[in-house]
Amino acid sequence: MKAVIAIAFAGILVALGSALLFLVRDRGSTSRTVNALTVRVALSVLLLLFIWFSYWMGWIEPSRYG
Repeated sequence: MKAVIAIAFAGILVALGSALLFLVRDRGSTSRTVNALTVRVALSVLLLLFIWFSYWMGWIEPSRYG
């Protein structure tokens, strides 16, 4: 479970980094920045839905510190 979340988070960071790279290199002349940010948003939403579904199925539970 932790590996899936870590891989998804790494994918989100890679998409964000590539969007920054495209923004600097292309200077807004192409739509690659928008595409990379769209991928980042989609991965973020999928990760959130996966965590919610895992909690709903009982695969994960909140930790109680205190």
